[in-house]
Amino acid sequence: MTAAEPSRDPALPELLRYAELSVEGRLPTASNLTLRCTIEGTQLRCVYKPTAGERPLWDFPDGSLGRREVSTYEISTALDWDVIPLTVWRAEGPFGPGMCQVWLEEASADALVDVVSSDSIPADWYRVVDGVDNRGCEVSLVHANRLDLQRIALLDAVVNNADRKGGHLLVDALGAARGIDHGVTFAEEGKLRTVLWGWAGEEIPQGYLADLAELLERLPTLPLIGLTDAEIEATADRITALLDTALFPVPNDEWPAIPWPIF
Repeated sequence: MTAAEPSRDPALPELLRYAELSVEGRLPTASNLTLRCTIEGTQLRCVYKPTAGERPLWDFPDGSLGRREVSTYEISTALDWDVIPLTVWRAEGPFGPGMCQVWLEEASADALVDVVSSDSIPADWYRVVDGVDNRGCEVSLVHANRLDLQRIALLDAVVNNADRKGGHLLVDALGAARGIDHGVTFAEEGKLRTVLWGWAGEEIPQGYLADLAELLERLPTLPLIGLTDAEIEATADRITALLDTALFPVPNDEWPAIPWPIF
């Protein structure tokens, strides 16, 4: 069963919050302690990130990363874009409180982001940046031109995602692009760092602008846990700027535009 299916079960949020979790193992490539678990009494899997396993960062408050992931999900839900698997906060867990998210079984081998030879960029894909590989060949970082990926790029601008790697973008069982790993978000300073710069400077579709306008009105009522008043105000300022310009943001010269490693 995939995230695209059980996430429609109205009982799932309560299961994620309160049901017993059985730890299957650790995801070794994650920066912070990230555990794959099964929900007792079901065959459903989830990702559990206990606060106790968060690595301290110089530019984010200690113990806030899991809560920022939940708040990013709440923003996505308020926009009705469905680009993040169901994500909740658990007051208790095998290793204490933490974030819990439906496990997403990647159902497609089709890449959303890739590094390819600069002379063989797929048709209708966006070129983000050019470089040279370890053999001296010219290569380009590219990403697909898809509406669901465009929504993720705009969501990242709203929440100020400082780490949108290619590996944080998956395709679910229904073929939809989904984003994961949103711990370094909502900083007051502009820190957007992403592999999805293909729409930079382009006009934001009118439908998305209407969604952003509604989000701005609802923002004070959303359960954005782990955020300071100043961070919520900065989020409102970012939404307002997007509405005023009606353009996708462009890279900030004061902050690295692309995460490293890319995947």
